[in-house]
Amino acid sequence: MVNVSPSILNADFSRLADTVRALEAAGADWIHCDVMDGVFVPNITFGPPVIRALRASTALPLDVHLMVNAPASSLEAFAEAGADIITVHPESPGNIHVQRCLTRIRALGKKAGLALNPATPPDILDYLYDDTDLILVMSVNPGFGGQTFIPAMLRKIETIAERISALNLPVELEVDGGINTDNAQSVRDAGATVLVAGNAVTGAPDPARVIKLLKG
Repeated sequence: MVNVSPSILNADFSRLADTVRALEAAGADWIHCDVMDGVFVPNITFGPPVIRALRASTALPLDVHLMVNAPASSLEAFAEAGADIITVHPESPGNIHVQRCLTRIRALGKKAGLALNPATPPDILDYLYDDTDLILVMSVNPGFGGQTFIPAMLRKIETIAERISALNLPVELEVDGGINTDNAQSVRDAGATVLVAGNAVTGAPDPARVIKLLKG
C-alpha cells in the first residue's frame, strides 16, 4: 500500500492541532504542510512557527512543501522547527543551485524532496536523482487547494517511476493535486508511492474510510 499524506491547506487554521491529531487517528502516514509565500505561488499560508506547533502535536512525519521564491534562505528554520521532509521547487527563481539546496537539506538531517510543476519535464531530474529522497509530481498548478487532477500527469508519473526503478534508488514518488478516491487507483498504478490529498480527506465525513481507500 502507498502512504497517504493529507494536506492541511484547507483545514481550519484555528484548529490545526486538533485536525492533525484527528488525521493521525484516522490512519494518515504523514502530514503534508503547504508553505506558500505569495510570490512563487498566488497564496500565503504559514511558516516555521506553525510547523513548530504541529511538531508538538503529532509524532507523524511532517512533509513540508516549500512553494516559495527562495527556499535556501529558510531551510535551517524549517529544519529546526521540526520538518522531517523538506521539498523545494527547481522552478523557484531563487533556487538556481538546486543540487546545493538538496544537499543542504540532507546535511540538516532531513529528507530532501524535489517538486515539479505540471509543465516541468521529468528530464530536469536526470542529474538530481542521487540527491533526492522524494520526488513530488504536482498534478495541479500549485497555489490553491480543491483543483482538478491533470490527466496528462499520469504519463509523467510513469516516466519518473520507471527511471527510479531502473536506477534502483530508494526514492519516494509523491503526487499532489486533485487526488481522490476516483483517481487514486490510476495514480498508484502509474507508480506513485505517496498520495497527497486535501479536501478529499479533511472535508470527508469519515476521513479514516477515505484514507483506507486511497491506500488501496
